[in-house]
Amino acid sequence: MRVGYFAVLLLSLSVSSAYSEMYIGGQVGTTLIGDNNKLTKVDLIDLGGPPGSILTPRGSMSGRDLASSPVWGGKIGYYFPRMSWFGVELEAYHTTPHIEQQATRLSIVPGTIVNGIGPVTGGDATTSFSGDYFRVITIAPLNLMFRYNKMRFQPYVGVGPGIFLSRIETTASGFEGTQSSATVGLNVKLGGEYFFTKHISGYGEVRYNHTTFNFDANDAGAFGFKATYNPIIFSFGVGYHF
Repeated sequence: MRVGYFAVLLLSLSVSSAYSEMYIGGQVGTTLIGDNNKLTKVDLIDLGGPPGSILTPRGSMSGRDLASSPVWGGKIGYYFPRMSWFGVELEAYHTTPHIEQQATRLSIVPGTIVNGIGPVTGGDATTSFSGDYFRVITIAPLNLMFRYNKMRFQPYVGVGPGIFLSRIETTASGFEGTQSSATVGLNVKLGGEYFFTKHISGYGEVRYNHTTFNFDANDAGAFGFKATYNPIIFSFGVGYHF
């Protein structure tokens, strides 16, 4: 009786190696709150306003906290029949981790040259910045995927380059305008997928992104700055396997 029970259990957990290898999926999720959910290592490049005030060397700003944000997107991938544990994947997702209103420290190094003129005295100042709208579109064109595919539940890891398209919209009076940055960085994820049927699966994954944005100042006076972006994202979705 026990032998029969375990045989049924093993059959229910196993999955045929003949499963189709091309798949598509949709996903939703959220950015996780924590030390990673902010813009860090912020360098102040330009004080903004026409024609701008370039700083040499750069000044600095304290990290800018980001709000938690919904994430949505999709992916398409393919696992190779002769190496069913290895595949490639294209994915894209969208998030809006808006910059929160917060006290921000600005620092200009004594001796800094401003627009080729100086040096200036420099120093530190803390001021309250209003919140800004912030949008990031991530395109990961070539994730290398590695999975364990001997059971219905299949853990996997993926790593590849990411293209990050970001946009900040400032609405504070006197500073209205937009700033954009397009950069290349790292996209890494760890997940697990469960096959409900031969073609339908559900999955969840934790993703880590890393890149450095470079925002030019806008004409209304919003500062130009460079900052590291490295969020942790949790998402889940449904996949269809052809």
